[in-house]
Amino acid sequence: MHLNPLYYNAEHLAFADAVRKFTAQEISPFVNDWEEAETFPRELYRKAADVGLLGLGFPEEFGGIAETDAFHVLLAAVELAQCGSGGVLASLLSHSIGAPPIKNAGSAEMKARVLPQILSGEKISALAITEPSGGSDVAGLTTKAVRDGDDYLVSGEKIFITSGMRADYYSVAVRTDPNAKGANGVSMLLIEGDRAGISKTPLKKMGWWSSDTAQLHFDQCRVPVSNLIGPENLGFMVIMQNFNMERFFLAASSYGFAKVCYEDTLDWAQQRKTFGKRLVDHQVVRHKLVEMATQLHATRALLEDTAWRLNQPEQQGNDLVAQICMLKNLATRTMQLCADHAVQTLGGMGYMRGTRVERIYREVKVNMIGGGAEEVMKELASRQLGY
Repeated sequence: MHLNPLYYNAEHLAFADAVRKFTAQEISPFVNDWEEAETFPRELYRKAADVGLLGLGFPEEFGGIAETDAFHVLLAAVELAQCGSGGVLASLLSHSIGAPPIKNAGSAEMKARVLPQILSGEKISALAITEPSGGSDVAGLTTKAVRDGDDYLVSGEKIFITSGMRADYYSVAVRTDPNAKGANGVSMLLIEGDRAGISKTPLKKMGWWSSDTAQLHFDQCRVPVSNLIGPENLGFMVIMQNFNMERFFLAASSYGFAKVCYEDTLDWAQQRKTFGKRLVDHQVVRHKLVEMATQLHATRALLEDTAWRLNQPEQQGNDLVAQICMLKNLATRTMQLCADHAVQTLGGMGYMRGTRVERIYREVKVNMIGGGAEEVMKELASRQLGY
């Protein structure tokens, strides 16, 4: 990835180098075993914290690294993608969607109690929004929290929860006003993973095998009112604050995985011989590579422009939300095209379990669906643009 000096400084480059080495030493050699085992060692969280991955964008007083920007997030996503496993990234960084509600709207006591444990890698954070009755329809959630003195009694179900089996803290969307409709009457609660009344079921998936994904069931789970994240009945705005960076990271990692597919395809095409010449000497293969490179260049340009806009306070607004939606769709489409061309060019080897391109091919759809499905992104973009 060519780093434009207009966007990147020495600190960005040093950070990218650290993440590159971390990925090569601590993740890539073990990915195949972790995929087959459908888990990875908990110790990896501490190691990720040591190189600054867990602290990006969080206050220093809690162990974070506040002096970072969207370009750090972009570089982290691209370098981590070199391991070729979206599952490792999803669970290792589940705090990046689970902990921001605490950072943005939690009480001072909650932040001091919870964030240092998460950012050090000691505890695992997860976000629990999606329900069996609907994914992107956040306003339609039905999990309820009924006030009982100084506690809430939480009942309902959440599904497709990343780090759902072993999370120590869940940031959970609940309905606290049963009479309110849509986005009204929704609150956010911090729920500890070991509370009575929580049961967890692991889910089997097409991809992201090494990512712990679960369905959660809350049965009269008692949670203190002091665990409320933000004001009661105003949790929808807390949820919405999360989406920009979640979608930006998904786009950046999709670009990273697409880049891996391009690199592996180019390497294979330069070495593999058919009909007396290298694959790359066949016009049809060269054209595939050019098509992949074109999509990668276009995606990177929009990624970097979006990262720049995310760093500018005056750029925040409806247009930026629309651009992030379009970016996510472009990046995941690029990942889809590059993964398809990679498997096709590698042929039988591309279909073998354990190759990066085979794994990425299986993970394309979760990137296109997670964080807001492609169709939802188009509709949201159209509304932001005033169509």
